[in-house]
Amino acid sequence: MKTFKMLSLGLVEDEEIHNFPLEDGIIINQENSHRSWVLEMLMALEHEEKFKNMMESGKIYDVKVVISYPENEPATFEVGIYGVKKMGDHISVLMKGILKRARRKYAETLLSELLDEGLEGEQLLGRFESDMRSRPVLKKDEETK
Repeated sequence: MKTFKMLSLGLVEDEEIHNFPLEDGIIINQENSHRSWVLEMLMALEHEEKFKNMMESGKIYDVKVVISYPENEPATFEVGIYGVKKMGDHISVLMKGILKRARRKYAETLLSELLDEGLEGEQLLGRFESDMRSRPVLKKDEETK
């Protein structure tokens, strides 16, 4: 097994990414034949109801996780929620799942999509900078759902 620091968690819902600030997080590659990963994060208590409802639904969710360094590309996982536990003023959320696919270069794909939209010059630069910060779901990602 290998463990990594989880820096951010973004839940993909309705073609948007909803980011949840983390107090702390760890992600574990179980390195087994199922390619399983375990994600555990500590976050504000205000998110308890949301994650409990998600757990009770039994659905599989797409999440985008930044691991180890803030400049790393987010990795997409398909996860189920297996536990939501109150811990003082926080909750611990336990997810298990698989890496959706190998990461690709987000910046290059975003730039390609913006060029396909016909953006150029200052408009292209402004939108590229904005989208690199907000990291919207790319059209290429939508097509593979």
